[in-house]
Amino acid sequence: MTEQSKRAVDRFRRALEQIPRLKETRSDSQAFTKWKRTIEVAIEHQFGQESSHYKHFTGIRYSPIVFTTGSGDEVFQGSYESGLDNAAAILESIIEDILEYGQDEVHQTSANGDSTAEPSTKVFVIHGRDEGTKDKVARFLVQLELEPVILDEQASQGETIIEKFESHAQVRFAIALLTPDDAGALSNENTPRQRARQNVIFELGYFIGRLGREGVCALTKGAVEIPSDYSGVVYIPMDDGDGWKLKLVRELKAAGLTFDANRAF
Repeated sequence: MTEQSKRAVDRFRRALEQIPRLKETRSDSQAFTKWKRTIEVAIEHQFGQESSHYKHFTGIRYSPIVFTTGSGDEVFQGSYESGLDNAAAILESIIEDILEYGQDEVHQTSANGDSTAEPSTKVFVIHGRDEGTKDKVARFLVQLELEPVILDEQASQGETIIEKFESHAQVRFAIALLTPDDAGALSNENTPRQRARQNVIFELGYFIGRLGREGVCALTKGAVEIPSDYSGVVYIPMDDGDGWKLKLVRELKAAGLTFDANRAF
């Protein structure tokens, strides 16, 4: 076994050993968010985004699929610990594969024999009815040589909407466009407030759970209502000219995406 393989095995074993301690925390803890993000990057570097290991690990659920207002903490904690058990099984499988096959890294090999690790360039764009804002953000990502993933532009291939969503959600970063497409208010309020579409809030929550708060950024427009439950998420207003672009670049870089920031200017 090569030295690179040994280092990879050690890395994944350390991650496996941290799981009992993580079970004493919650899914919204910084320790879990950092652990999950570190392992996702390590698996991507080792096997690539298209590998079954990467897809299985990033597809783990750490919260209940369906829950009601009355769901207690034990329901969420049980789903969190079950997700960690699934993560442990995948890490054990990864270690076994490296030990058995001696696989170092998945590389792309060019004609002259050079090889480089595949960069991560996909960014999921969550949007509502504001086509202009969606197109503006998508064009900016393309300018950075990143690949915007817009669900309604992807082929369905016979999948249901949720299956299609999950199959295209294998990304390192997501941008939620909170545009004032809907209006709503509490039952005792007379004046409705501007809100993003329900699908935008749902998908925002999904990606926060899958990528962690540092893997999601919300761009806001106008006096749109900000979801109160998503504390710690970065909200960037788009009403200050092009100032949002520089702020978004910082978040993309912090998330580890590969692109030339100079192309933003």
